[in-house]
Amino acid sequence: MAETMPVIFFGHGNPMNALFENDWTCGWSELGRTIPRPRAILCVSAHWYVPAVAVTAMERPRTIHDFGGFPRELFDVQYPASGSPELAERVAGLLGENVLKDDAHWGLDHGTWSVLCHVFPQADVPVVQLSINEAEPAPFHYQLAQLLHPLRDEGVLVMGSGNIVHNLHTYAWGRKGVDPFDWAVRFEAEARELISKGDHAPLVAYEEMGRDAVRSAPTPDHYLPLLYVLALQRLGDEVTFPVEGFDGGSVSMTTVKIG
Repeated sequence: MAETMPVIFFGHGNPMNALFENDWTCGWSELGRTIPRPRAILCVSAHWYVPAVAVTAMERPRTIHDFGGFPRELFDVQYPASGSPELAERVAGLLGENVLKDDAHWGLDHGTWSVLCHVFPQADVPVVQLSINEAEPAPFHYQLAQLLHPLRDEGVLVMGSGNIVHNLHTYAWGRKGVDPFDWAVRFEAEARELISKGDHAPLVAYEEMGRDAVRSAPTPDHYLPLLYVLALQRLGDEVTFPVEGFDGGSVSMTTVKIG
């Protein structure tokens, strides 16, 4: 019988982290060394944000370089993990008949591979991505994710990749050592307290949490992967924050590990 897996939300930040060795990426590497080895990974990435629920179902997902304006060496990065049509079929079965099985179009976007290249650098764990349906509100995503509970007992690492705070309009592009904005610090502190207590309702209704929340998550795409992880918390699960910090003043790099 497979060991029960934790669920992890990664604050992935700048895709250049794929090339860097810093406190954040070293923390990701340490997680890869210390968590039970998964049979496969199901990743909900901020960067597959489309008007449908879809799951990658190809044997060999391509490495997607879904960005512009970065150095050539970043576009040269490949993460050649295999896919898992078997896991895609299992996910579709858990979530319902309206899930689209994509065996040709998508692949692994940078929300997935820029983190996993540190967590599992050998790319030797099969990876499947689950899309975020941009047409649905936050409660839909939390409720949908709850259907994935059995995967934790089947050796599957369910991970979300986004950022609790993600405001690129206020990001200090090209500047280092920038202090985080007060509103970003306040919202993340409030979110972390709620996560630690297992009080998910306010986090699902995050748009009602006030001005700090609106500034911290001005668009849903990077915030919603957190809800897919929170929805899989079980009574008695330990909650830790193994990676912390802010990048550019307005992007939280916090990682949330549950279980």
